[in-house]
Amino acid sequence: MGAFGPLAILAGVTLIGSAIIVGLSRLATVGPPADGCLPHLGGLPPAEHALSRFHVRWYTVTMVFLAFDMEMIFMYPWTLVVPVMGTSSVVEMFLFLAILLSGVVYAWREGALRWT
Repeated sequence: MGAFGPLAILAGVTLIGSAIIVGLSRLATVGPPADGCLPHLGGLPPAEHALSRFHVRWYTVTMVFLAFDMEMIFMYPWTLVVPVMGTSSVVEMFLFLAILLSGVVYAWREGALRWT
């Protein structure tokens, strides 16, 4: 098998498991949805079109969320590097957090977090 043996086994198990799940879901659906109930919103009929537009406020909220998300993505590897790198990694992380905080302060100042 070599070095790629476990990877090949994992890929095979994944493919077989996916085929079983898809096959079972095909067996479970035996016709069109009853009374027009769609899987959208838990079976309720959709109130708006799927391609409807969002309010522009949601884009700024998304950017603020991504700022916090990036912070969390980089915090875990940073915790593993701090004992090895020392003080320089702590200073770099606080600089990174300051840049992210400046983005959040800018969004707050522009009213991205105000809902009224």
